[in-house]
This record gives sequence, structure tokens and C-alpha cells, in this order.
Amino acid sequence: MGEAVTTKESLHRLVDELPDVALPAAARYLAALRDDPLALLLLTAPVDDEPESDEERQAVQKARDAAGRGEIVADADLDRELGW
Repeated sequence: MGEAVTTKESLHRLVDELPDVALPAAARYLAALRDDPLALLLLTAPVDDEPESDEERQAVQKARDAAGRGEIVADADLDRELGW
């Protein structure tokens, strides 16, 4: 039987198979995973499997309806409103 391939070995193989043009983006992504505690936290966070409440469902639908009517706030306007 063949030896099991580890995740790191699979990743090394995948990187070797990437076209050269994709290498800088891959390097940035991997460095962010290595260096950015928030990125690592988000990738390792447990899945939110809590059921959505009726209140949450209604709030999401209300926001989608408003966006569908064009009732949105531009990022620049929100930044001004928040004092950013």
C-alpha cells in the first residue's frame, strides 16, 4: 500500500503546480494565514450552527427589501456619519 500523503505534502504539490503568475498572490495569502491572528482565528472558528431566530430572519429580510428599493448608505457617507 502507498504511503498516506500529508496535508503539507499536498499543499507543497499544489504550490509546485501553480502558474508563476499566481505565486505572489498565493504567497501573500499564506503569509497572512501565518502572520495575521485574526485571519487564523476566523479560519479556525467553529461553525455557527445555531438556528436563525424568527427575529433574525425578519431583520435580514427587512434589510434585503430596503436594499432592493435602493435604500442604501454609501460607504463614504457611513464613514462620515461614524466620524472616520
